[in-house]
Amino acid sequence: MPAALRAARFPRPRSAAPLAVLGAVALLLTAAPAAFGDAITPEHAGGSRNADDIHTLYVIALSIGAVIFVLVEGVLVTSLIRFRKRRGGDLPAQIRGNTPLEVGWTIGAASIVLILAVLTFAYLSDIKNPQRSAAATANGAGGIQLAALGQPKVPGGQGLQIHVNGQQYLWRYDYPGKDQVFSYVDMYVPVGTTVTLKITSSDVAHSWWIPKLGGKADAIPGHTNDTWFRINKAGTYAGQCAELCGEGHADMRARVIALPPDQFKAWMARQAADIKDSQAKLSLARQIRGEGSP
Repeated sequence: MPAALRAARFPRPRSAAPLAVLGAVALLLTAAPAAFGDAITPEHAGGSRNADDIHTLYVIALSIGAVIFVLVEGVLVTSLIRFRKRRGGDLPAQIRGNTPLEVGWTIGAASIVLILAVLTFAYLSDIKNPQRSAAATANGAGGIQLAALGQPKVPGGQGLQIHVNGQQYLWRYDYPGKDQVFSYVDMYVPVGTTVTLKITSSDVAHSWWIPKLGGKADAIPGHTNDTWFRINKAGTYAGQCAELCGEGHADMRARVIALPPDQFKAWMARQAADIKDSQAKLSLARQIRGEGSP
């Protein structure tokens, strides 16, 4: 048999190397811990009440969806097997319409939508409205501050309000008080205190999101968005910008560091002192440059 004919009849198998590399890359991406979060549900453990409520609502919707998926796929697979065309057999009967069945699944679908709507509105107030600061730590918040535009007030008035500003490619946090206190990337808060955030941006659209503390809030130039959280256990909660904002988007990370009230007060005092010292040194350097210039 000529070689050309053999090649035409028996083509050489293609190399499996590209598929193997693609599979390995996909496996590495899915195996990364951050890719899973809390596996198939939003992160919430150890965070704030609104994060817990978002998680609960998600699990309810996921469970209902899973039941519907199993039922639909079960009927589909059963139909494919039971009513398939068999060799030498007659064609399966074609069903053109079934009014009771159509009315039934219409009522069922409407009932599911109604149930989800009722559950969503039942949880919505807890997700949206700030909770009261813990009695033992409310006074450690650094003063009485109220919630931001459009956000209900903190019950009892005891809370901490922080201004969050998104910038390419970092976050700035401004704290209340007579002394200027701000930080970048890391937000420090006292445990047990309701923290309300006023979130905006100075350049492009960003999105502030710490998964274990609740839903994300967009940072939009010229507009203020609100969110809140209350952490009851000291620790570090990590997140990052959740809106594609430019070439440095992947590096725009954020952390919330929850401290006991006394440690938070100490951090506020130390931060204020460091800022004053830096401003004084900068002012002196500018004066020296000004005196030495022609």
